[in-house]
Parts: sequence; structure tokens; C-alpha cells
Amino acid sequence: MNEYKQQVIDFFNRRTNYDDEGIRHPREAKRLLASIPIQPGQKILDLATGTGLLAIAAARQVGKTGTVIGVDFSPEMLQQARQKILALGIDNLKLIEADIESIQFNPNSFDAIFCCSAITYLVDIPTALQNWYQWLKPKGYLAFTTPAKTAYLASIQVKVCEKILGISLPHINEPLWTPEKCHNLLQQAGFSEIEVEIEESGEYLPFNNRWVNWSGNGFYPRGNPLVNLSSQQLEQLKAEYQREIEKLATDRGIWYDRTTFFVQARK
Repeated sequence: MNEYKQQVIDFFNRRTNYDDEGIRHPREAKRLLASIPIQPGQKILDLATGTGLLAIAAARQVGKTGTVIGVDFSPEMLQQARQKILALGIDNLKLIEADIESIQFNPNSFDAIFCCSAITYLVDIPTALQNWYQWLKPKGYLAFTTPAKTAYLASIQVKVCEKILGISLPHINEPLWTPEKCHNLLQQAGFSEIEVEIEESGEYLPFNNRWVNWSGNGFYPRGNPLVNLSSQQLEQLKAEYQREIEKLATDRGIWYDRTTFFVQARK
């Protein structure tokens, strides 16, 4: 397990009340599942299943004759899922603790594959999409969510790095942060009937909120050039970022965009 992957595991292991962090997570999983016509008897794969928000609902839809497999590499998230599964008496849902970029399944195994709120954490998204294409049955569905370029102040972070340091920041959201990028990567993996629905959302946060503040920290699956900055460069970066954030200040706070793409495609 490399350092980056362990960072992600540790982050999600600490989120022991994930389902209660607001309505966003359950609502996003519910909408993503509803975007695909799931039928009784089908076999479903839920990648980065977390606490099983989508997988549990899918297990109910496919019924006793169907099967759902949920994969995640956070043991604490899976433990939350197991507790819910046990309490609900669900017996057609199997959980696997594994890295979704390393696990393998036979070709043509699943009627649908889901990945809710997690595809951006992958190191190699093109290869993952190619694998998922192979695992789907002919005409099978893929559905995932991914943040827009405007979400989580990502575009400001990229802008500041270019302005102050002259570097292109490999932001975690970048591979899929426009509908065009989603279309291109899915087409390259072989998918067709690609649809991207945009859900605009967000909230006003105080200027000193931890989600607003940024000093080069975050998740960087494809490498973080900021780790080698001198203390002087880091201070310059933080100062410029603060100036950019101040431009967004209103009487209600800073608008923290959470715009999400709901993406689906077929094999």
C-alpha cells in the first residue's frame, strides 16, 4: 500500500459518522442508483461502497435472486456497512475489503457498476474505466458521480499555483471535471450512450472554515508538486490564495460550490 492510498484509507477510517454528515451522501447515492434501471435478479458491483449507502438499496432492488458486491479498502467504513446489513437482515450483499484499482473480476460479470463520490481518488482513472468496461455484461450500465471544475474551490487552487509558481497543479478533480472530459475518457474506454447530468449545489461558509482554507494540502493521486516548496514559496501561495478567496466574500460568507456530475454510460 503506497503512502497516498494509506492517506485515503486513514481519512475515511476517521469518518465514523459518515451517514450523518448531512443529507448529501445518502441523497447522492439514492439519485445515482435511480439513474439506472435495476431489475430483480441482476448482479451489481458497487465500487468504493463505503458504508453501503448505495449497495444496500441496490440489494433490495435486485431481490433474493440478485446479488450485490461492495468493494472498499477502508475497514472502518465497511464495519459501518456490516452493522447496517446485519440489522436489516440483508443476505444478498457481499462486502470485500480491497483496493478497487487492484481487485479483478471476470469479464461480463455485472449488469451494472456504480462508483459514488469516489472515482476522483483513483490514481489511474483511464485504466479503471477500461477494467470496468470489461467486467460489465454486454449492454451493462456504468454510473458514477464526480465533482465539477468549480467544486471545492479547485479552479482557484489551480489558478494560484500557475500564477505564483508557474506550475500546473494535478488537482484531484481534474481528469473528469468537465462534461467533455467525462465523455472523452468513457469513449476511450469503449463506452457509448454517455450522459452527464449536472447538479448545481453548494453552500455559504465562513471565511475561516476548514473547507475554505487551503495551503497546498489535500489528496493528489497523480503526484503533488507542492510538497517540495520552500517555506517562502508556501507563504506566497497561501497569501495569493487568501487574496483570491477574499474576492468571493459576501455578507453571507464564501460560496463553497459542490456542483456534481451524475454520469452514466453503457457497454
